[in-house]
Amino acid sequence: MSRSFTILGAGISGISAAYHAQLAGNKATIYELRNRWGGLCDHFEIEGFRFDYFVHLSFTQNDYVKELFSKSTDYYTHHPESYNYYKGLWLKHPAQFNLHPLSIPDKVRVITDFVNRPKIENPANYKEWLVAGFGEYFAQTFPIAYTNKYWTIDAEKLTTDWVGKRMKEIALDEMLAGAFETTHENHYYASEMRYPKKGGYKAFLAFMANGLEINLNKKAILLDVKQKKIDFNDGTNVHYEHLISSMPLPQLVGITKDVPQNIKDAANKLLHTSGQLVSIGFNRPEITKHLWFYIYDTDILPARVYSPSLKSPENAPAGKSSLQFETYYSKYKNNSLVGQNLIEYVVENGQKMGLFTLNDIEITDYKHVPFANVVFDVHRAANVALIRQYYEQLGIKTIGRFGEWDYFWSDQSLMSGKKIVEVYN
Repeated sequence: MSRSFTILGAGISGISAAYHAQLAGNKATIYELRNRWGGLCDHFEIEGFRFDYFVHLSFTQNDYVKELFSKSTDYYTHHPESYNYYKGLWLKHPAQFNLHPLSIPDKVRVITDFVNRPKIENPANYKEWLVAGFGEYFAQTFPIAYTNKYWTIDAEKLTTDWVGKRMKEIALDEMLAGAFETTHENHYYASEMRYPKKGGYKAFLAFMANGLEINLNKKAILLDVKQKKIDFNDGTNVHYEHLISSMPLPQLVGITKDVPQNIKDAANKLLHTSGQLVSIGFNRPEITKHLWFYIYDTDILPARVYSPSLKSPENAPAGKSSLQFETYYSKYKNNSLVGQNLIEYVVENGQKMGLFTLNDIEITDYKHVPFANVVFDVHRAANVALIRQYYEQLGIKTIGRFGEWDYFWSDQSLMSGKKIVEVYN
């Protein structure tokens, strides 16, 4: 039996849901609040420079996702060699395997603390997990410092259910080897990174998006679950048969009519980061040799930097290059600088780091992204379960990073949209 799906959000999970709904012989209509589809997989262009929203590289091991991406575009394959900037030094990532550039006193302290690290059978939080795995000094200097910059809260307030293979544990002989000399072994959790030759990361979605009915500039402002109706800010409305939402859960709760107070309370407790992107185009090539890198210095605001022009030379005009700096904030950490003030701050610190000179800069840009990452604080799981159960009882499915409120990579978001449609088959 053919069904009709109404989908809120044209990010990768919404595109995937619509594609797979149509593939199964159903009707699917997407409503997107922005004037472009793609969500966080989208990009923007300034004077011939293309920038994604945050660093995007595909390292999926899912053959089905690989096939869909391959049908969309040709791509480059990159070796996943990233670096860490720390007090003027460049350590290959992950830092625990590559201590060689550190001073002898720092290396001695890291290794001594590692050997004498406490045995914690069941770490109560991310901080305990880090200290138990790497020792106090390394944990405080690198991942805990980065946690405050990227996740915007203290490591002891985070759970560990998001870590998975993202943070690789280490043996003493491996740490010693990386302290004595520069190692060439890949300790990253992926063996290769893939990126479209043309069109930015969004190009990976082209095969799925082709032929879909995507209505842009449609901001949902009211969801009436009794009438099965959605009102939009342009004065229009639609009635739905089956509703799938990739909207952030707090926003979905915010537009739902007559939502119970306990659901509102749960939504208010969900924590996420917002992102500020400072993008810079340079008038010369190869401004950096690093595809992406992390900044551990706590007195430098950006947490992560990547080079769009290294991902694909098509992301910059011929003979030019680019970088994008990511800074994060949340209700627990204010954004002390915004707009032009943050641009000037990044330009100043980029020069101090030795990345570029003022004369190298051709263009600068600032973008604000309200929803960047889901934060895995101790209240997340219970509140997400409560909210999603409420909508499930109403026959409404939620998908994607912010619909499932999970730390999804793009392939997981794609599969989230696919799997939810399969529920109806």
